Amino acid sequence: MNDWPGGWSDDNRGNRYGRGSSSAQPEGARVMRQVRRGPAAPPGQGYGGVPQQPSYVNGQGHGGYDADDGYDSGYNTGQVYGGGPGGPGGRGTHEPRPAPNWRRRMKITALTLVTVLVVTTVATYFWADGKLNREVDLSKVIDRPEAGEGTNYLIVGSDSREGMTADQKKELHTGSAEGKRTDSMMILHTGSNGPTLVSLPRDSNVEIPTFVGSESGKTYQGTGRQVKLNAAYAEDGPELLVRTVEANTGLHIDHYVEIGFAGFANIVDSVGGVEIDIPQDIKDSKSGADFKKGKQTLNGEEALAFVRTRYALAGSDLDRTKNQQKFLSALANQVATPGTVLNPFKLYPTMGAGLDSLIVDKDMGLWDLASMFWAMKGVSSGEGKSMNMPISGNTSNGNLQWDTAKVKQLVEQLKNDETVTVSGN
Repeated sequence: MNDWPGGWSDDNRGNRYGRGSSSAQPEGARVMRQVRRGPAAPPGQGYGGVPQQPSYVNGQGHGGYDADDGYDSGYNTGQVYGGGPGGPGGRGTHEPRPAPNWRRRMKITALTLVTVLVVTTVATYFWADGKLNREVDLSKVIDRPEAGEGTNYLIVGSDSREGMTADQKKELHTGSAEGKRTDSMMILHTGSNGPTLVSLPRDSNVEIPTFVGSESGKTYQGTGRQVKLNAAYAEDGPELLVRTVEANTGLHIDHYVEIGFAGFANIVDSVGGVEIDIPQDIKDSKSGADFKKGKQTLNGEEALAFVRTRYALAGSDLDRTKNQQKFLSALANQVATPGTVLNPFKLYPTMGAGLDSLIVDKDMGLWDLASMFWAMKGVSSGEGKSMNMPISGNTSNGNLQWDTAKVKQLVEQLKNDETVTVSGN
């Protein structure tokens, strides 16, 4: 008795290979039909146009080449399931991807960065150059001394309140006086022997020379009138101030730079404050100064109070000019640092605040302005010298009298771009 289902006894199966047969003769290979779209096959070609598959007999048939029908199933070459060229598992007909050319990529990246840097620099230059307020016309100044070696800047801090709100005037302790006067005046000389910064006290006694009015064009003859230096600015602005400084010193002024109260405070705030060492306790209700002795960082409001203070100082205006020199040098040193120059988030606000508030002469360029700031930085770092104009005493009208001999020697050294050996007050 056997357990095979009906019709599946050993006798029915015959001598076929597999399924427990002891015969060495394999049964006919089962054929996977190949489906081919197209018209119906001719008679005898099998269902759906698939050629009749030979049985595996005598080493021929399945997977081989039958000379009678010329059909190659592709099993021997592995092309049926993609094992050969062009199949899903093969390399295909594409060439191998070449290795990245890193040297070329680095060159392209470097060229792109340089291009961006150049475009940004040029754009920044024209943006900044367009913001300069070139309002002072030095061509209106008459009878000018001959220019010497190096470059001389006349730097003026005015008490202009133009554009300030009532709250700002109160906050900065500026008062509400109309017009403009000069709170500070300095000559900065740059040359091959280091920068020299010379303060001109506002109370200096000077003579108003013959001059041409900046607005009227009318000539005003000199009468030997003796006034304080800041009166020249109040009378006819920057052009008369330059004319008066040149006439009383004999030194040619190449460029003029002026900044007002609000602009000064804005520049200080834009760089995040300026660190300075205050030599003594200062308290002045007029300027709003209230400082303890020692190193500290001043914001815009505090900085303005510091440079304007004179009533709380023993030397009054002479001590104030020293504080002004000290602070301006520290400010220039702060502006000309990598942390400001290389940081666009600090550089552009600083440039914007400074350029918007500066008034310069018509021939002043950005390179001249940059040279001025670097020279101020040099004074701060000890590469240059700062001093007051030499004073010999007071005149009968209470003004400060310059020391004529020392001033003459100082001017000659500046004209010849020599190392300054003269000392000031």
